[in-house]
Amino acid sequence: MQNYTVLAIDLAKQVFQVVKTTGYGSLVYNKTVSREKLKELLHKESKALVVMEACGGSHYWCRYAQSLGHEVKALPARRVKAFRQGHKTDANDALAIATAARQPHLKPARILTTEEQGLQSIEKMRQLLVAHKTAMSNQLRGLLHEFGLVIAKSDAALKRAIPNLLEDGENGVPDCFRQSLAQMWSLFLTIETELAQLTSHQTQLTMQDAQSRSLIELEGVGPIGALGLKLAIGNGASFKNGRDAAACLGLTPVQHSSGGKQKIGSISQAGGHKRLRSLLIMGAISVLSYLEKREPKNAKENWLKALMQRRGKRIAAVALANKTIRTAWAMLSRGEDYKPSLQTL
Repeated sequence: MQNYTVLAIDLAKQVFQVVKTTGYGSLVYNKTVSREKLKELLHKESKALVVMEACGGSHYWCRYAQSLGHEVKALPARRVKAFRQGHKTDANDALAIATAARQPHLKPARILTTEEQGLQSIEKMRQLLVAHKTAMSNQLRGLLHEFGLVIAKSDAALKRAIPNLLEDGENGVPDCFRQSLAQMWSLFLTIETELAQLTSHQTQLTMQDAQSRSLIELEGVGPIGALGLKLAIGNGASFKNGRDAAACLGLTPVQHSSGGKQKIGSISQAGGHKRLRSLLIMGAISVLSYLEKREPKNAKENWLKALMQRRGKRIAAVALANKTIRTAWAMLSRGEDYKPSLQTL
């Protein structure tokens, strides 16, 4: 990092805490500014390193500071917390950000473009609709179970059962509840329709992008997984190699090493990109299920089948998900299409 002045900003909606330090680390000021005053400050300040936590609004402010010629960093909040001294105040938080900004081992988050943030927002909305649909399905099943009416799993079973239950006047469902049940069922169908439309729109956007279409060629990766990989990795410049990308997404083993002794554990359940990691592992399990029933066709499938026979399907699925991220990094960073062979990255 060059010897820039550092502007550390503790983000909020209307009132921001700003710390300015010199290139040698001396404190210039620690003050509160409004939203408009912060924009004026960034305009007037000569080229500086603008640092903030990766939280709500950070992508906007990073892009805004970049447009004015500043260097920017968005640091993970849980990494910054270790540098806070004293009580939890805005002033102390901003000082912690300024201190963390000068640590060479802290890796910043990738700044999304407006287009990437738009695609990410669509995926967040889709996940919300999926959660609402699942919650409503579970509640309908649970409430009807209290009346002795058991509905099998799957949306198809629910769609067959509910209309029949509403029409049957002798199934024990009281009239006072029947009207509300019909209302909730109508809302469930509306959510399902909106979810299908949003998913279709998201898939169309994914297929219009050449890089995303190329990522779909990877084993166990569909349109949603391809979009997730593109948003997480970008052009690959944020990672030194494919292994760093896999580690960032939480698909490398946890280490407990000391005194020259290495102890390698399982993948971490706490960090990484949980949603994308889950999608990739589920896709990998699907690939392995098909591979069990036929002979391998290339070197990568030979490796997978041997690993599955030696270590089991679940470990092989995690290994394939890890390999998928490494291959995706290579494709995005080098602008290459997928070649289905075992690659060492």
